[in-house]
Amino acid sequence: MKKVLISACLAGDLVRYDGKRVPLKDVLLSQWRQKGMLVKICPEVSGGLKIPRPQAQIENGNGRDVLEGKARVKDIEGNDVTLPFIRGAEYVLGLAKKYDIEIAILKEKSPSCGVHYIYDGHFVSNLIPGFGVTATILMQGGITVFSENELDQIPREYR
Repeated sequence: MKKVLISACLAGDLVRYDGKRVPLKDVLLSQWRQKGMLVKICPEVSGGLKIPRPQAQIENGNGRDVLEGKARVKDIEGNDVTLPFIRGAEYVLGLAKKYDIEIAILKEKSPSCGVHYIYDGHFVSNLIPGFGVTATILMQGGITVFSENELDQIPREYR
């Protein structure tokens, strides 16, 4: 049976930086949950960050820039949290390979999981085109990533 990687916050787990729930309610997700297809991940927690934690954003770039050492992830208090973000992304990629995962559903706008948009690093709610650290490492690893807004684009074999 094929597995689907999903941001744990979208699955309803209390892992967000603010400790709140943001569960995604969708018939397809319910079916996957019932079939045992979901592999829930929170790269930030897997990388060693706590819940709740200060909000973080990528400063001067996107996930690829972070992985290439050209940008940093900083929290709203000014702390550099790049290393936990990279460690978490690497852990998630390892998990995806372990379960032979081909697709992931990730939380848009997240500095870890953003698929199309992330915040600009100034903590003023300004979105820019870009992708998070984990989304980047998964794409580089050959995994197709979707945001929670793209469930209608999931390949037929997963339906």
